[in-house]
Amino acid sequence: MPEKSASHRRGATGVSSLAERVLELLASGQAATRTELADLLGAAPSTISLTVSQLVAHGLVAEQGTRSSTGGRPRKILRLGGTEGFAVAADLGGRHARVGVVLPGGGLTDVSTVPFATAQGPEAALPGLAETLEGLAERHGRDLLRGVGLCLPGPVDVESGTVTLPARMPGWNRFAVLAWLEDRFGVPAAIENDANCMAVGEHSVQPAERRQSITVKMGSGIGAGVIADGRLYRGGTGAAGEITHTRVEAGHDIPCSCGNTGCLETVASGAALVRILRERGLDVASVEDVVGLASDADPEATRAVRQAGRYLGMVLSANVNFFNPDAVYLGGLLSTLEPFVAAVRSQLYEGCHPLVTEHLAIERTSLGADAGLAGAGQFALQRALSHALQAATGNP
Repeated sequence: MPEKSASHRRGATGVSSLAERVLELLASGQAATRTELADLLGAAPSTISLTVSQLVAHGLVAEQGTRSSTGGRPRKILRLGGTEGFAVAADLGGRHARVGVVLPGGGLTDVSTVPFATAQGPEAALPGLAETLEGLAERHGRDLLRGVGLCLPGPVDVESGTVTLPARMPGWNRFAVLAWLEDRFGVPAAIENDANCMAVGEHSVQPAERRQSITVKMGSGIGAGVIADGRLYRGGTGAAGEITHTRVEAGHDIPCSCGNTGCLETVASGAALVRILRERGLDVASVEDVVGLASDADPEATRAVRQAGRYLGMVLSANVNFFNPDAVYLGGLLSTLEPFVAAVRSQLYEGCHPLVTEHLAIERTSLGADAGLAGAGQFALQRALSHALQAATGNP
Protein backbone atom coordinates (compact mmCIF):
# COMPACT_ATOMS: atom_id res chain seq x y z
CA MET A 1 0.00 0.00 0.00
CA PRO A 2 1.56 3.36 -0.97
CA GLU A 3 2.66 5.72 1.77
CA LYS A 4 0.19 8.51 2.49
CA SER A 5 1.23 11.95 1.30
CA ALA A 6 2.72 14.46 3.72
CA SER A 7 -0.31 16.72 3.32
CA HIS A 8 -2.63 13.81 4.11
CA ARG A 9 -0.65 12.99 7.24
CA ARG A 10 -0.73 16.62 8.34
CA GLY A 11 -4.48 16.71 7.75
CA ALA A 12 -5.04 13.63 9.89
CA THR A 13 -2.89 15.09 12.65
CA GLY A 14 -4.80 18.37 12.46
CA VAL A 15 -8.15 16.62 12.77
CA SER A 16 -6.85 14.54 15.67
CA SER A 17 -5.52 17.66 17.40
CA LEU A 18 -8.83 19.49 16.93
CA ALA A 19 -10.74 16.47 18.19
CA GLU A 20 -8.57 16.40 21.32
CA ARG A 21 -9.30 20.09 21.93
CA VAL A 22 -13.03 19.47 21.49
CA LEU A 23 -12.91 16.62 24.00
CA GLU A 24 -10.81 18.71 26.37
CA LEU A 25 -13.30 21.59 26.38
CA LEU A 26 -16.28 19.28 26.84
CA ALA A 27 -14.51 17.38 29.64
CA SER A 28 -13.66 20.56 31.54
CA GLY A 29 -17.14 22.02 31.15
CA GLN A 30 -15.92 25.11 29.27
CA ALA A 31 -18.13 24.35 26.26
CA ALA A 32 -21.36 22.43 25.66
CA THR A 33 -22.46 23.37 22.13
CA ARG A 34 -20.94 23.49 18.66
CA THR A 35 -21.20 27.28 18.66
CA GLU A 36 -19.30 27.58 21.94
CA LEU A 37 -16.63 25.21 20.60
CA ALA A 38 -16.25 27.24 17.41
CA ASP A 39 -15.94 30.48 19.40
CA LEU A 40 -13.35 29.10 21.83
CA LEU A 41 -11.29 27.31 19.19
CA GLY A 42 -11.51 29.98 16.52
CA ALA A 43 -12.53 27.35 13.97
CA ALA A 44 -15.16 27.44 11.25
CA PRO A 45 -18.56 26.12 12.38
CA SER A 46 -18.49 23.60 9.50
CA THR A 47 -15.12 22.25 10.70
CA ILE A 48 -16.38 21.93 14.27
CA SER A 49 -19.57 20.24 13.08
CA LEU A 50 -17.57 17.69 11.08
CA THR A 51 -15.24 16.96 13.99
CA VAL A 52 -18.13 16.58 16.43
CA SER A 53 -19.94 14.27 13.99
CA GLN A 54 -16.85 12.05 13.81
CA LEU A 55 -16.60 11.95 17.60
CA VAL A 56 -20.29 11.10 17.87
CA ALA A 57 -19.80 8.29 15.35
CA HIS A 58 -16.98 6.89 17.49
CA GLY A 59 -19.12 7.09 20.64
CA LEU A 60 -16.81 9.64 22.29
CA VAL A 61 -19.41 12.44 22.23
CA ALA A 62 -23.19 12.28 22.57
CA GLU A 63 -25.98 14.79 22.02
CA GLN A 64 -28.42 15.34 24.85
CA GLY A 65 -31.29 17.81 24.68
CA THR A 66 -31.20 21.34 23.36
CA ARG A 67 -30.51 24.83 24.62
CA SER A 68 -32.57 27.80 23.46
CA SER A 69 -30.64 30.53 21.66
CA THR A 70 -31.36 34.14 20.83
CA GLY A 71 -32.46 33.78 17.24
CA GLY A 72 -31.97 30.72 15.10
CA ARG A 73 -32.59 27.11 15.97
CA PRO A 74 -32.12 25.65 19.47
CA ARG A 75 -28.56 24.39 19.95
CA LYS A 76 -27.93 20.74 20.72
CA ILE A 77 -26.14 20.11 24.00
CA LEU A 78 -23.00 18.00 23.72
CA ARG A 79 -21.60 15.74 26.40
CA LEU A 80 -18.92 13.13 26.55
CA GLY A 81 -19.97 9.63 25.62
CA GLY A 82 -20.13 7.47 28.72
CA THR A 83 -20.25 10.42 31.11
CA GLU A 84 -20.80 8.05 34.00
CA GLY A 85 -17.00 7.62 34.05
CA PHE A 86 -14.80 9.52 36.49
CA ALA A 87 -11.21 10.06 37.60
CA VAL A 88 -9.67 9.89 41.05
CA ALA A 89 -7.08 12.49 41.91
CA ALA A 90 -4.78 13.72 44.65
CA ASP A 91 -3.08 17.04 45.34
CA LEU A 92 0.08 16.28 47.31
CA GLY A 93 1.49 18.54 49.99
CA GLY A 94 4.38 18.11 52.39
CA ARG A 95 2.45 16.23 55.05
CA HIS A 96 -1.05 15.84 53.65
CA ALA A 97 -2.84 15.10 50.39
CA ARG A 98 -6.21 16.35 49.23
CA VAL A 99 -8.04 13.55 47.44
CA GLY A 100 -11.33 13.29 45.59
CA VAL A 101 -13.35 12.15 42.60
CA VAL A 102 -13.38 14.38 39.50
CA LEU A 103 -16.31 14.10 37.09
CA PRO A 104 -16.48 15.03 33.39
CA GLY A 105 -17.45 18.68 33.25
CA GLY A 106 -15.23 19.54 36.23
CA GLY A 107 -17.43 18.48 39.14
CA LEU A 108 -15.80 17.35 42.40
CA THR A 109 -17.12 14.95 45.00
CA ASP A 110 -15.87 12.92 47.99
CA VAL A 111 -13.12 15.48 48.68
CA SER A 112 -11.10 15.00 51.85
CA THR A 113 -7.62 15.53 53.29
CA VAL A 114 -5.52 12.53 54.31
CA PRO A 115 -2.01 12.16 55.79
CA PHE A 116 0.78 11.89 53.21
CA ALA A 117 4.47 11.85 54.14
CA THR A 118 6.16 13.22 51.02
CA ALA A 119 9.56 13.19 52.75
CA GLN A 120 9.46 9.38 53.07
CA GLY A 121 9.90 9.05 49.31
CA PRO A 122 7.56 7.63 46.65
CA GLU A 123 8.02 3.92 47.34
CA ALA A 124 6.98 4.38 50.97
CA ALA A 125 4.34 7.09 50.51
CA LEU A 126 2.48 6.14 47.31
CA PRO A 127 1.04 2.72 48.32
CA GLY A 128 -1.06 4.20 51.14
CA LEU A 129 -2.33 6.97 48.90
CA ALA A 130 -3.18 4.42 46.21
CA GLU A 131 -5.28 2.46 48.70
CA THR A 132 -7.22 5.62 49.53
CA LEU A 133 -7.83 6.38 45.85
CA GLU A 134 -8.83 2.77 45.18
CA GLY A 135 -11.37 3.07 47.99
CA LEU A 136 -12.87 6.11 46.26
CA ALA A 137 -12.96 4.24 42.96
CA GLU A 138 -14.70 1.25 44.52
CA ARG A 139 -17.30 3.53 46.08
CA HIS A 140 -18.20 4.98 42.68
CA GLY A 141 -17.83 1.79 40.62
CA ARG A 142 -14.34 0.54 39.82
CA ASP A 143 -15.29 -0.38 36.26
CA LEU A 144 -16.18 3.29 35.60
CA LEU A 145 -12.74 4.58 36.60
CA ARG A 146 -11.23 6.33 33.57
CA GLY A 147 -8.02 7.86 34.92
CA VAL A 148 -5.85 8.80 37.89
CA GLY A 149 -4.28 12.23 38.37
CA LEU A 150 -1.59 13.50 40.72
CA CYS A 151 -0.80 17.14 41.47
CA LEU A 152 2.83 17.27 42.64
CA PRO A 153 4.70 20.01 44.59
CA GLY A 154 7.75 19.94 42.32
CA PRO A 155 8.90 20.22 38.68
CA VAL A 156 7.40 17.51 36.48
CA ASP A 157 8.73 16.09 33.20
CA VAL A 158 5.42 15.26 31.52
CA GLU A 159 7.04 13.25 28.71
CA SER A 160 8.88 10.85 31.01
CA GLY A 161 6.26 10.94 33.78
CA THR A 162 8.78 11.81 36.48
CA VAL A 163 9.51 14.53 39.01
CA THR A 164 12.75 16.34 38.17
CA LEU A 165 15.08 17.94 40.72
CA PRO A 166 12.39 18.73 43.32
CA ALA A 167 13.50 21.00 46.16
CA ARG A 168 11.27 19.55 48.90
CA MET A 169 10.68 15.97 47.78
CA PRO A 170 13.64 13.84 48.89
CA GLY A 171 13.84 10.53 47.03
CA TRP A 172 11.43 11.54 44.26
CA ASN A 173 13.93 12.74 41.65
CA ARG A 174 13.41 10.81 38.38
CA PHE A 175 11.08 8.30 40.06
CA ALA A 176 8.67 6.96 37.40
CA VAL A 177 5.46 8.16 39.09
CA LEU A 178 3.32 7.91 35.96
CA ALA A 179 4.33 4.32 35.19
CA TRP A 180 3.82 3.35 38.85
CA LEU A 181 0.25 4.71 38.81
CA GLU A 182 -0.69 3.06 35.53
CA ASP A 183 0.71 -0.28 36.70
CA ARG A 184 -1.21 -0.01 39.95
CA PHE A 185 -4.57 1.15 38.58
CA GLY A 186 -4.58 -0.22 35.03
CA VAL A 187 -6.00 3.02 33.56
CA PRO A 188 -4.37 6.10 32.00
CA ALA A 189 -2.67 8.37 34.53
CA ALA A 190 -1.50 11.98 34.49
CA ILE A 191 0.95 13.87 36.67
CA GLU A 192 1.58 17.63 36.72
CA ASN A 193 3.12 20.20 39.02
CA ASP A 194 0.83 21.93 41.48
CA ALA A 195 0.84 25.38 39.87
CA ASN A 196 -0.14 24.00 36.45
CA CYS A 197 -2.89 21.87 37.99
CA MET A 198 -4.21 24.90 39.87
CA ALA A 199 -4.12 27.02 36.70
CA VAL A 200 -6.08 24.45 34.67
CA GLY A 201 -8.59 23.78 37.44
CA GLU A 202 -9.23 27.48 38.02
CA HIS A 203 -9.42 28.32 34.31
CA SER A 204 -12.20 25.77 33.82
CA VAL A 205 -14.57 27.66 36.14
CA GLN A 206 -13.73 31.20 35.05
CA PRO A 207 -15.61 33.22 32.38
CA ALA A 208 -14.85 32.01 28.86
CA GLU A 209 -13.62 35.44 27.78
CA ARG A 210 -10.67 35.21 30.18
CA ARG A 211 -8.35 33.43 27.74
CA GLN A 212 -5.03 34.53 29.22
CA SER A 213 -4.16 34.17 32.88
CA ILE A 214 -1.39 33.63 35.42
CA THR A 215 -2.20 31.52 38.47
CA VAL A 216 0.25 31.75 41.37
CA LYS A 217 0.41 29.15 44.12
CA MET A 218 1.94 30.49 47.32
CA GLY A 219 2.69 27.93 50.00
CA SER A 220 6.03 26.68 51.26
CA GLY A 221 7.33 27.51 47.79
CA ILE A 222 6.08 29.67 44.94
CA GLY A 223 4.90 28.42 41.56
CA ALA A 224 2.96 29.84 38.64
CA GLY A 225 0.86 28.32 35.87
CA VAL A 226 0.26 30.15 32.60
CA ILE A 227 -2.87 29.88 30.46
CA ALA A 228 -2.36 31.26 26.95
CA ASP A 229 -5.28 31.42 24.53
CA GLY A 230 -7.27 29.10 26.77
CA ARG A 231 -4.63 26.36 27.09
CA LEU A 232 -1.89 25.58 29.57
CA TYR A 233 1.42 26.97 28.31
CA ARG A 234 4.39 24.82 29.36
CA GLY A 235 7.16 26.53 27.41
CA GLY A 236 10.02 24.93 25.50
CA THR A 237 11.17 22.59 28.28
CA GLY A 238 8.07 22.56 30.46
CA ALA A 239 9.41 25.18 32.87
CA ALA A 240 7.09 28.09 32.03
CA GLY A 241 6.00 29.92 35.17
CA GLU A 242 9.14 29.24 37.23
CA ILE A 243 9.13 32.72 38.75
CA THR A 244 10.26 31.39 42.13
CA HIS A 245 13.91 31.45 41.04
CA THR A 246 13.92 34.98 39.69
CA ARG A 247 16.75 36.93 41.36
CA VAL A 248 15.56 39.85 43.47
CA GLU A 249 17.61 42.58 45.10
CA ALA A 250 16.10 41.94 48.53
CA GLY A 251 17.39 38.35 48.40
CA HIS A 252 21.02 39.48 48.61
CA ASP A 253 23.13 36.34 49.09
CA ILE A 254 20.51 34.20 50.87
CA PRO A 255 20.96 30.57 49.68
CA CYS A 256 18.05 29.12 47.71
CA SER A 257 16.95 25.50 47.37
CA CYS A 258 17.98 25.64 43.68
CA GLY A 259 21.63 26.16 44.63
CA ASN A 260 21.66 29.82 43.64
CA THR A 261 21.34 32.82 45.93
CA GLY A 262 18.90 35.71 46.16
CA CYS A 263 15.91 34.07 44.48
CA LEU A 264 12.35 35.27 45.06
CA GLU A 265 11.75 32.08 47.04
CA THR A 266 14.25 33.23 49.69
CA VAL A 267 12.19 36.30 50.63
CA ALA A 268 8.57 35.69 49.59
CA SER A 269 7.74 32.00 50.07
CA GLY A 270 6.14 30.36 53.07
CA ALA A 271 9.45 28.69 53.91
CA ALA A 272 11.14 32.10 53.82
CA LEU A 273 8.53 33.55 56.17
CA VAL A 274 9.11 30.73 58.64
CA ARG A 275 12.85 31.49 58.58
CA ILE A 276 12.36 35.26 58.86
CA LEU A 277 9.96 35.05 61.81
CA ARG A 278 12.15 32.55 63.64
CA GLU A 279 15.07 34.95 63.25
CA ARG A 280 12.87 37.61 64.85
CA GLY A 281 12.23 35.35 67.85
CA LEU A 282 8.76 34.03 67.02
CA ASP A 283 7.89 30.40 67.69
CA VAL A 284 6.95 29.18 64.21
CA ALA A 285 7.71 25.83 62.59
CA SER A 286 5.47 25.77 59.53
CA VAL A 287 3.60 27.93 57.03
CA GLU A 288 0.43 27.09 58.97
CA ASP A 289 2.01 28.73 62.03
CA VAL A 290 2.77 31.85 60.01
CA VAL A 291 -0.79 32.00 58.71
CA GLY A 292 -2.14 31.53 62.22
CA LEU A 293 -0.09 34.41 63.62
CA ALA A 294 -0.92 36.75 60.74
CA SER A 295 -4.61 35.84 60.98
CA ASP A 296 -4.48 36.83 64.65
CA ALA A 297 -2.97 40.20 63.62
CA ASP A 298 0.45 39.56 65.15
CA PRO A 299 2.37 42.71 64.14
CA GLU A 300 5.66 40.98 63.24
CA ALA A 301 3.93 38.28 61.21
CA THR A 302 1.68 40.79 59.45
CA ARG A 303 4.63 43.02 58.55
CA ALA A 304 6.61 40.06 57.18
CA VAL A 305 3.64 38.75 55.20
CA ARG A 306 2.94 42.17 53.68
CA GLN A 307 6.59 42.57 52.66
CA ALA A 308 6.61 39.09 51.07
CA GLY A 309 3.54 40.08 49.07
CA ARG A 310 5.32 43.19 47.80
CA TYR A 311 8.33 41.16 46.66
CA LEU A 312 6.08 38.72 44.82
CA GLY A 313 4.17 41.62 43.26
CA MET A 314 7.41 43.14 41.96
CA VAL A 315 8.35 39.97 40.10
CA LEU A 316 4.79 39.43 38.88
CA SER A 317 4.68 42.99 37.53
CA ALA A 318 7.35 42.23 34.96
CA ASN A 319 5.52 39.09 33.87
CA VAL A 320 2.14 40.83 33.72
CA ASN A 321 3.56 43.73 31.71
CA PHE A 322 5.10 41.27 29.26
CA PHE A 323 2.19 38.84 28.97
CA ASN A 324 -0.78 41.21 29.41
CA PRO A 325 -3.15 38.57 30.87
CA ASP A 326 -6.86 38.95 31.51
CA ALA A 327 -6.47 37.75 35.10
CA VAL A 328 -4.04 36.94 37.87
CA TYR A 329 -5.33 34.29 40.28
CA LEU A 330 -3.74 33.84 43.69
CA GLY A 331 -3.91 30.47 45.42
CA GLY A 332 -2.17 28.46 48.10
CA LEU A 333 -2.07 28.93 51.86
CA LEU A 334 -0.65 32.46 51.82
CA SER A 335 -3.49 33.64 49.58
CA THR A 336 -5.83 33.23 52.56
CA LEU A 337 -4.10 36.24 54.18
CA GLU A 338 -5.59 39.58 53.16
CA PRO A 339 -2.38 41.59 53.91
CA PHE A 340 -0.46 39.33 51.50
CA VAL A 341 -3.06 39.55 48.72
CA ALA A 342 -3.46 43.31 49.19
CA ALA A 343 0.30 43.82 48.91
CA VAL A 344 0.49 41.78 45.70
CA ARG A 345 -2.44 43.65 44.20
CA SER A 346 -1.04 47.04 45.19
CA GLN A 347 2.36 46.26 43.71
CA LEU A 348 0.81 45.11 40.43
CA TYR A 349 -1.13 48.36 40.08
CA GLU A 350 2.00 50.32 40.92
CA GLY A 351 4.42 48.35 38.74
CA CYS A 352 2.33 47.69 35.62
CA HIS A 353 1.36 49.95 32.74
CA PRO A 354 -2.19 51.36 33.07
CA LEU A 355 -3.25 49.70 29.80
CA VAL A 356 -2.21 46.34 31.26
CA THR A 357 -4.17 46.74 34.50
CA GLU A 358 -7.19 48.56 33.02
CA HIS A 359 -9.27 45.38 32.83
CA LEU A 360 -6.99 43.04 34.80
CA ALA A 361 -8.75 40.83 37.34
CA ILE A 362 -6.61 40.12 40.43
CA GLU A 363 -8.44 37.56 42.53
CA ARG A 364 -8.05 34.64 44.86
CA THR A 365 -8.74 31.30 43.16
CA SER A 366 -12.49 30.70 43.29
CA LEU A 367 -11.93 26.97 43.83
CA GLY A 368 -9.65 27.63 46.80
CA ALA A 369 -7.90 24.53 48.08
CA ASP A 370 -9.63 22.36 45.45
CA ALA A 371 -8.18 24.09 42.36
CA GLY A 372 -5.16 21.77 42.11
CA LEU A 373 -7.27 18.69 42.71
CA ALA A 374 -9.72 19.70 39.99
CA GLY A 375 -6.85 20.30 37.56
CA ALA A 376 -5.20 16.95 38.29
CA GLY A 377 -8.48 15.15 37.65
CA GLN A 378 -9.01 17.03 34.41
CA PHE A 379 -5.53 16.08 33.19
CA ALA A 380 -6.37 12.44 33.94
CA LEU A 381 -9.69 12.58 32.09
CA GLN A 382 -8.05 14.28 29.12
CA ARG A 383 -5.37 11.60 28.97
CA ALA A 384 -8.06 8.91 29.09
CA LEU A 385 -9.95 10.66 26.28
CA SER A 386 -6.75 10.91 24.24
CA HIS A 387 -6.27 7.14 24.61
CA ALA A 388 -9.88 6.55 23.61
CA LEU A 389 -9.56 8.85 20.60
CA GLN A 390 -6.42 7.04 19.46
CA ALA A 391 -8.08 3.67 19.85
CA ALA A 392 -11.19 4.80 17.97
CA THR A 393 -9.47 6.56 15.07
CA GLY A 394 -6.14 4.79 14.82
CA ASN A 395 -4.33 8.16 14.85
CA PRO A 396 -1.29 8.28 17.18
